[in-house]
Amino acid sequence: MATIKPFPAVRPAQRYAEKLISLPYDVMDRKEAEEMTRGNPYSFLRISRSEIDLPEQDNPYHPEVYGKAKENLIDFISRGILLQDEKPMLYIYQQTMGERIQTGIVACASIDDYKNNIIKKHELTRVEKEIDRINHFDICNANTEPVFLTYRDRKDLRSVIKDWTAAHKPVYNLLTDGIGHALWVINDESIIQTLVEIYKEIPFLYIADGHHRSASAVKVGFMRRKSNPGYTGKEEFNYFMSVLFPDTDLHIYDYNRVVKDLNGLSSKEFIDKLLQSFYIDKIENGPYRPEKKHIFSMYLAGSWYRLTAKDKILSNDTIDNLDVSILQNHVLSPLLGIQDPRTDKRIDFIGGIRGLNHLEQRVNNDMAVAFALHPVLISDLLFVSDQDKIMPPKSTWFEPKLASGLFVHLI
Repeated sequence: MATIKPFPAVRPAQRYAEKLISLPYDVMDRKEAEEMTRGNPYSFLRISRSEIDLPEQDNPYHPEVYGKAKENLIDFISRGILLQDEKPMLYIYQQTMGERIQTGIVACASIDDYKNNIIKKHELTRVEKEIDRINHFDICNANTEPVFLTYRDRKDLRSVIKDWTAAHKPVYNLLTDGIGHALWVINDESIIQTLVEIYKEIPFLYIADGHHRSASAVKVGFMRRKSNPGYTGKEEFNYFMSVLFPDTDLHIYDYNRVVKDLNGLSSKEFIDKLLQSFYIDKIENGPYRPEKKHIFSMYLAGSWYRLTAKDKILSNDTIDNLDVSILQNHVLSPLLGIQDPRTDKRIDFIGGIRGLNHLEQRVNNDMAVAFALHPVLISDLLFVSDQDKIMPPKSTWFEPKLASGLFVHLI
């Protein structure tokens, strides 16, 4: 059963919250981070992407980068930009994006739950990205950004959360880039214990987003155990910071692909090969968005096409029947020569939130072909995770992204 723990969060002083809140570290490159922080010395990106405060160098994982992150975190705390709560508490974090609202609990999850597969995974991680966050968390002595977890919705949890938010004002209520961020502090011991007990009845938690952050935080925890053989299990390093949302609040966007070239094929040759596996219709008034599973859209040589998978390439296997797998197994790998999309430099991935026009722009500027997919369903994610299977890379894109800087967990 799932374990959650209250913790004394490090949070922005009220006057700095709006300037400090930022996007997660992994949704921008250095130049974008520099632009986002221009004229703002309080941005949390100065901790999560601390290389922006150092001279530009070829190695983004240089030890100086992590040293600078630690220095900036300590500086923000010492100057009162960030303040630590006096006692362990739980928090309610609500995000609003248009008409959509998702409301979750900010808490610490157990590294043992992760190890024992009570916290389910659906993606593989890359070693270099794990090492990056291991170094960042370990040297900063903190989980600087949360892991995005989900669970199957429960009425009793919703009721507790609804009652608290109705009776109390949020400590922050911010609007950044069109996304609302509100945070409530739960400081009532009886309510905290009620929530802890309800989560004990939940058999599994699921990583929605943040596989690298969770894997890295867990490895730091076990490193600390090794260097502290007398640990009791109550130390903060036995837990990692998470936000837990019910599955019914969440929405997965399409995660689309653009490819640099056609692997030596002409446009006509490529389409002829696609006809072996797909019915193809040219769309006269594009762009075109796939309306259901097993239908894809393609932008090639200035035109949009609808690709409908033929029955012969569909599978009874859960993973192979995902649209991301169909595209990989019947197009990207055999026709375009992309065997490992995690490492191949010829492919790039575009979150559906950026729109189909962005796919057109990429193909018109620096790519040869784009594919838009129907989004993976949250039910698919849970089903795959329950079977302890792994989805193909870049299968899911969640929006809104969790804000960084509203809470930090010292370990």
